[in-house]
Amino acid sequence: MTSTTPLVQYAVEQSVATLTLDSPGNRNALSSRLVAELEQGLADAGKDPGVRAVVLTHTGGTFCAGADLSEATSGDPTANPRRLVAAMRAVVELSKPVVARVDGHVRAGGLGLLGACDLVVAGPTSTFAFTEVRLGLAPAVISLSLLPRLDPRGAARWYLTGSVFDAAEATRIGLVSEAAEDTAAAVEPLLDAFRKASPQGLAETKRLVTAEVLRTFERDGESMVAQSALLFGSEEAREGMLAFLERRSPNWA
Repeated sequence: MTSTTPLVQYAVEQSVATLTLDSPGNRNALSSRLVAELEQGLADAGKDPGVRAVVLTHTGGTFCAGADLSEATSGDPTANPRRLVAAMRAVVELSKPVVARVDGHVRAGGLGLLGACDLVVAGPTSTFAFTEVRLGLAPAVISLSLLPRLDPRGAARWYLTGSVFDAAEATRIGLVSEAAEDTAAAVEPLLDAFRKASPQGLAETKRLVTAEVLRTFERDGESMVAQSALLFGSEEAREGMLAFLERRSPNWA
């Protein structure tokens, strides 16, 4: 992949903009460049009067692995969490519905993107895990989009263990809207419904169903960024991330 190859592919067809995370070499990790391209794609879709809805999907076997750990410990410790908050909020505030189509693994920050989407359709190879607890971290900023949507007992079960769960469980706890054998077939009726809906009706209805999520961003956004930065700078998190990169157990395990 060359430096000029987009990490987020953008295409419009039949009134739907598709944003495809296309950085499989690092499992679509949330690098500064990928996030910037994602935000630009969302902005382009928002400004295009011919676009009625957005599909967020991916190449490779991973939808998104979360933070790019190669960037996570350099520079301003608030930069990466603040960038993720901005990207999630851009999804939530977009006046058009955003549907995530997932056929692969989702971890950590990638789950925050799913929480920001209006609907999520996941295929049979999809797996999910809040891995932060095993790295000396916490799912702080991604909770802004997730906790207003998730079943509290389900959130506690998977937040605290960091264990892997499947699409059926993700649907049960409210992370996923629908588990489907064929995600393309499952998404198409949703897109057809959006094409029949009034643009104003979609925008105002989305405003209603995302109001509590946006209130959470307003209330807790800065404190979650601060918490995330504090944790990423801790000795325990440094050990956790180093152990992950070196493919070994951390010293507390």
